[in-house]
Amino acid sequence: MKQRLITGIIAGGFFLGMCWLGGTLYHVLILLMALIGYYEFVRMTRIPAFQGPAILGYLGVVYFTFPWRLLDIAQPLSDSAVLWLGMLLFLAVTVISKNEMPIGQVAMLYLGMVYVGIGFAAIAETRNTADGHGLFWTFLMLAAIWSSDAGAYFTGRRFGKNKLWPAISPNKTVEGALGGVLLAVIVAVIFAFASGGLLTVGRAVLLGISAAVVGQFGDLIQSAYKRVYGIKDSGKLLPGHGGILDRCDSWIAVFPFIHILTLLPQ
Repeated sequence: MKQRLITGIIAGGFFLGMCWLGGTLYHVLILLMALIGYYEFVRMTRIPAFQGPAILGYLGVVYFTFPWRLLDIAQPLSDSAVLWLGMLLFLAVTVISKNEMPIGQVAMLYLGMVYVGIGFAAIAETRNTADGHGLFWTFLMLAAIWSSDAGAYFTGRRFGKNKLWPAISPNKTVEGALGGVLLAVIVAVIFAFASGGLLTVGRAVLLGISAAVVGQFGDLIQSAYKRVYGIKDSGKLLPGHGGILDRCDSWIAVFPFIHILTLLPQ
C-alpha cells in the first residue's frame, strides 16, 4: 500500500503538472503514454511487440495522437480514412504471411490500435478544446473518474452485498457502482458551481454519469481481457499500480465517449 501511495502521488502530481502546462509537451506526453499502452496491449496478447504487423499498430497510434493542431499541420488523412486503411493493411498481413499471422491476431492488433490510439487522442484533445478552457474540462473529467473509483471502492466495502459482474471482476458490487455514480455526479456539480457559468448543472450531471458508468465499463473491459490472457497487470511501469493501461483504462473509454456525445466543446 505504501508503494502504491508513493507512486500515485508522484505519477499523479507529474501528470497534473504537465496537464497544467499544456501545449506541445503535454500532448507529446500523451503520445508517449499511448505508445506504452499499445506496447502493453500487444504484450498481453503474446504477439511479438516489435515485429511485423505490430509496427502498423504503433504507426496508427502515433497518427491518432500526434499534435497536428498544435503544430499547425494539416492531417494528411481523416481519422476514418486511417481506420479503413489500417484495417486493410492488417488484413493484408494474413494474405502476405499465408495465414502464418492468423486473422485473430491481426484483429487484436487492429483493435488495440483503435482502442488505445483514439482513447488517448481524445484525452489530448480535451486539453485543447476550442473554447480555451481545456484545462477545466480535463480536470473536471479526471476528478469525476477518480471520484467514481473512490466512491465505488468505499461504498462497496461498506455496503456492498450484490456482485456486479463476478465472472469478470469478483470484487465489484452493484452498491459500489451506484456509490461511484453518485460521487462522480456530486463532484461534477461542484465543478459547475465553481465554473462561473461555463458549465451548467444539467450538463455536469450528464458528464458525471458518463464518467462513472462508462469509466466502470472501461475498467471491466480491461479486467475481461486480462482474465482471458491470465495476467494481473498490463505492465510494471508504475510500481504498485501496474502499467499505463491499468491506470488509464477508464480514461480511454470516457474521454472519447463524451466527445462523441458532444458534451464538451469540440
